[in-house]
Amino acid sequence: MEDCIFCKIVKNEAKSWKVYEDEKVLAFFDASPVNEYHTLVIPKKHYTNILDIPEDELKNVILTARKIAKDYEEKLNLKNFQIIISNGEAAQQDVFHFHLHIIPRHRGDGQDISFNFHPEYKEKFDVLLKEYKDKS
Repeated sequence: MEDCIFCKIVKNEAKSWKVYEDEKVLAFFDASPVNEYHTLVIPKKHYTNILDIPEDELKNVILTARKIAKDYEEKLNLKNFQIIISNGEAAQQDVFHFHLHIIPRHRGDGQDISFNFHPEYKEKFDVLLKEYKDKS
C-alpha cells in the first residue's frame, strides 16, 4: 500500500530503528514506545490484520517475536513481556498493516495494560457457547 507507514519502512522510505530483518519479516522499535525496547514485528508483505495474513506468514511473525524476546532476555536481562496483537479500530489498531508488539515489562514501569473482569459475561458462558456452536 502506498500510504502505509510500515510498507514505507520495509522499502526504506521512512525512518526506523531496525532490530531484526530477514526476507519475510522486519522488527523495529515502535516510534511511539510505551516502554524501553518496545518493538514491532511485521511481515514485509502488506496484510491488514490477523484475519488477512496467511498462516505461514503469521508463523514467521510469531517465531520472530519469540526470537527477539529470547534475545532481549539473554542480552538485556528482560524477562517479562506482553505480546500484543490489536485487530481493528475498537481494539486500538492504528496502523492497518498486521503487526505485533513486544513490550518488555517490569514492576513499577507505570504501564496499566489491564483487563477488567466482568462476572456477568461468565454467567452467560453456556448461552454464548451455544450461540457460537449453532453458527458453526
